[in-house]
Amino acid sequence: MRVVSLVPSLTEAVAATRPEVLVGATDWCTHPEGLDVARVGGTKYPDLDRVLALEPDLVLLNEEENRLADAEALRSAGVPVRVTFPRTVPEALDQLGELVVALGAPAEPPWLRSARRAWAALPAPGRVRTAVVPVWRRPWVVLGRDTFAGDVLARLGVRNGWADDAERYPRPSLDALRARTPDLVVLPDEPYRFTADDGPEAFPGVPAALVSGRHLTWYGPSLAEAPALLAAQLAVPGPA
Repeated sequence: MRVVSLVPSLTEAVAATRPEVLVGATDWCTHPEGLDVARVGGTKYPDLDRVLALEPDLVLLNEEENRLADAEALRSAGVPVRVTFPRTVPEALDQLGELVVALGAPAEPPWLRSARRAWAALPAPGRVRTAVVPVWRRPWVVLGRDTFAGDVLARLGVRNGWADDAERYPRPSLDALRARTPDLVVLPDEPYRFTADDGPEAFPGVPAALVSGRHLTWYGPSLAEAPALLAAQLAVPGPA
């Protein structure tokens, strides 16, 4: 079997399950470190000629990260594709379970069992805080409705203040973000790399949690450690 992954989190999942079948990945597939496979360009604009040259038996895509046109082009070329699009943690775990079966894994891998246990053992959140969750700046883009990252946060006691918006990724003004008077601003380090010096200053007086974007938005082996890591990163004190 030969697999090309156009989704960084799924690249990590394949590499942790059946690394011998992974023959291609995008330039953004950074985990595991030292991954030595052919690179086929970006997630939005992969080089399909390179993908086809690898003669894959399966190409992995995500409905949000990749373009429908690329999925259709691969199907037209006779290449089987698997498209994922989890919006909740349970959906992600189910789709990962289906993926490892499709990969021909003899049993569910340890990382997936650990992820299931980690999320099943998570206690019900006590105090729930409302947050704005920017994922980009200039212009500001925030998490809106029906997102995987929003579900991750909700399970950790953080309600996305824009979860009821009509858009999945609204582009409100900074004034509109501040007007929501959030309890917390959650700033991931990807896709935009928010840092202590770039992001928190836009929300004076609001506690800022700098979190791992990989653990907030990726669905793969990172899910096993995400609950504990994100809970620690979100444990910032409120205003004095």
